[in-house]
Amino acid sequence: MKKTLIALLTLAVIGAIAYEQRTDIMLAMIKYKFSREVFAEPRELPWQQGPATAELETAKRPPNIILIVADDLGYNDISSLNGGITRTDGSIVHTPGIDRLAAEGVVFNQSYSGASTCAPSRAMLMTGRYPTRTGFEFTPTPDGMGSMVARIYNEMDNNLPPAIYDAAAEEGKPTYELQGLPTEEITLAEVLTERGYYTAHIGKWHLGNDGDMGPHKQGFNDSLLMTNGLYLPEDDPHVVNAKLPFDPIDQFLWARLGFSNSFNSGSADQFKPARYMTDYWTDESIKVIRSNKNRPFFLYLAHWGPHTPLQATREDYEAVGDIKPHRKRVYAAMVRAVDRSVSHILQTLEQEGLADNTIVMFTSDNGGAGYVGLPESNTPFRGWKITMFEGGLRVPMFVKWPNKIPAGKSVDTPVAHIDVMPTLATAAGASIPEGVDIDGKNILPLLDDETQWTRNTLFWQNGHYQVVRHGDWKLQVNDRPTDGLQSWLFNLATDPTEQHNVSKEYPEKVKALQQLLAEHQASAREPLYRAAAQLPVMIDKTLAENYETGDEYIYTPN
Repeated sequence: MKKTLIALLTLAVIGAIAYEQRTDIMLAMIKYKFSREVFAEPRELPWQQGPATAELETAKRPPNIILIVADDLGYNDISSLNGGITRTDGSIVHTPGIDRLAAEGVVFNQSYSGASTCAPSRAMLMTGRYPTRTGFEFTPTPDGMGSMVARIYNEMDNNLPPAIYDAAAEEGKPTYELQGLPTEEITLAEVLTERGYYTAHIGKWHLGNDGDMGPHKQGFNDSLLMTNGLYLPEDDPHVVNAKLPFDPIDQFLWARLGFSNSFNSGSADQFKPARYMTDYWTDESIKVIRSNKNRPFFLYLAHWGPHTPLQATREDYEAVGDIKPHRKRVYAAMVRAVDRSVSHILQTLEQEGLADNTIVMFTSDNGGAGYVGLPESNTPFRGWKITMFEGGLRVPMFVKWPNKIPAGKSVDTPVAHIDVMPTLATAAGASIPEGVDIDGKNILPLLDDETQWTRNTLFWQNGHYQVVRHGDWKLQVNDRPTDGLQSWLFNLATDPTEQHNVSKEYPEKVKALQQLLAEHQASAREPLYRAAAQLPVMIDKTLAENYETGDEYIYTPN
């Protein structure tokens, strides 16, 4: 009897400990499961080889096009935008490659991402269409991520309002690899292929990996696809890691991710990158350029950096100098790697005699993320990725094309990711798809005359969180956290950093902008997949800080 009682008490104690640490146990189980995945060793990739000699001299061919997209890069991370990550002695970490691209081309001073999260922005870059037309409104996440992240949010002690998870919304969803851009959508790669371009994708896609949704099925002749998210194995002797104990997303990623790519095969046949992923993708991009220098090519280089998990090479970590805290130094080293990639791409174009007739465009998929815990990332703008304040939407957009664009040019007219597809297609002399409503516009005429620009309105939408900019007025509406509609109205001409919500002072302006949102919604299609998670995001604090009563925050569905 006594032994039975002791056994029951022991089981009770073990059960109590397990319950108390159930999230850690679940994360450990996820890590155990995915750490057992075996990937093939690095391999030589069979990129298509262009002709040995050119039929036409470079200047007489359609321009080569290189679109470089960073991930979660903050507006203030770029030194040419009066930013740069600050060292402890007050000096900044310069971004000479990106700065050079900006100086030798055109800077769009009011450029916007397509959305405040990555996947919808990438869909708009490829199609020139709003999610109200494509239905691709939310960012697909790995299976189980929404419920796990919501669970961790609600166990945190930072006083944030609760995360909300709707398990019913997951019912009937395809797997993560099959949540993608509908195959009937026409991508920039498909348009350029029709024009005779060789098209290559390298890096992140996030528009569906399998079936007919992968990049090699959506217009790209070749695709080196990111199928995991570690930049190097966690225990690699050359890596410096920075984990974020205050960030539920980071905790899930460290448990779930591995180190692999695939080539023209979706999620199948995964293999290890040859080295630190940012550098590896750059190496392969250079191979693409050199192999296809005698014909028009389109290279879409979609970097993962500096998105979490935070991992840098030890060389970059040492090179950026003394920066505190540790996570900021690792992040700065990751930005250095992305910047080096831009430098190497520009150098290669010069070496191959392609620089003058190659369009190089650089942007980021959205603003810097508050969950990294770096408060200066989007300075001077408020907000982060996952919010639609300027900090979440303002992104760099630089375009270099020496044959057509004078160095040092700048444009003040607002432009957005929906404009990328029609701009690059037009520059290539390609035909815009017939019978397809393209929401973006060719922005190249702005280089000659901004006064003739006719578009006054831009839209953003993430479920019940909707935004319109009309002229200099910007309205955000969201029915969470309150039961009624919450509104933020800003005049960006006088208040570009959105410090003063004037919605109560200008009710008629709010009403007029709400009407524009209603008209935008009138013909909208339903989202392809329902949002399952609602996460609270503070507007003026990072996730490393505690929520206090009165702090502004929003709920964003995904």
